[in-house]
Amino acid sequence: MPLIGVLHSQSPDGYDSRLRAFRQSVRDAGYAEGENVAIEYRWAENQMDRLPALAAELVRRKAAVIVAISPAAALAAKAATTTIPVVFAVAGDPVQFGLVASLARPGGNATGINFFLGELHAKRLELLRELVPAAAQVAVLANPSNAVDSVPSLREVEAAAQAMRLPIRVVNATSSQEINAAFATFAHDRPDALFVVADPLFVSRRVQLTHLASRHAIPAVYATRDFPEAGGLMSYGTNVSDARVKLVSMPAAFSGGRNRPICRSCSQRSSSWLSMPRQHA
Repeated sequence: MPLIGVLHSQSPDGYDSRLRAFRQSVRDAGYAEGENVAIEYRWAENQMDRLPALAAELVRRKAAVIVAISPAAALAAKAATTTIPVVFAVAGDPVQFGLVASLARPGGNATGINFFLGELHAKRLELLRELVPAAAQVAVLANPSNAVDSVPSLREVEAAAQAMRLPIRVVNATSSQEINAAFATFAHDRPDALFVVADPLFVSRRVQLTHLASRHAIPAVYATRDFPEAGGLMSYGTNVSDARVKLVSMPAAFSGGRNRPICRSCSQRSSSWLSMPRQHA
């Protein structure tokens, strides 16, 4: 029975809807879990140093394909095997992350989808400025434990803020407790607005984040619609909540088939693995 390995940098908490969509898509492709396919999950619980060992476990289990969520998970999977197909879902440019050689010709054993969340940081900052035109300082919440994502994201946010002449202050949080601590500082520092960097940790803690922002009366902008749906103010980015896994070419992966171009648009022709979700503001 072929095995699908799923490698994630966070915990299953907060990802119920996406896991349901993933399992449904497996069924839609004609695979019945426990009958003609097995699925095993490995969760790093925001401990990035665990990802290499978890990826190695899936390789030892002889997974037919590894689905890696986040650049850190994808890099760990790619480092663990050169033969098992790796299908990734990342917020930023996979070429910049070093996952593939190019978008049109990924090369190697990795392919997947770029959700454009990283590329839209500057646009989100512009929208926040329009919402709070008198803002004198914006707090930027980032997760330094996920440096693969946070470093390029902060670079883009800082460049955009400098161009807008908007003072920002980066506040770090790597856990639920540190998110609480960050908002405790907001009680006396009083930033005019909050910019939350796209990060899997923050998606998993979206209820906590949106409730704290509401309690402290801080207008905040987020990367995905998960946050407004949890009570947050606004988001701008790819509709990741409606992303559906397209496994019509899974047999090619099971037989060692070649990868396909990276999906960066709504055209399903560009990817044999994942269909690109709709864009929304």
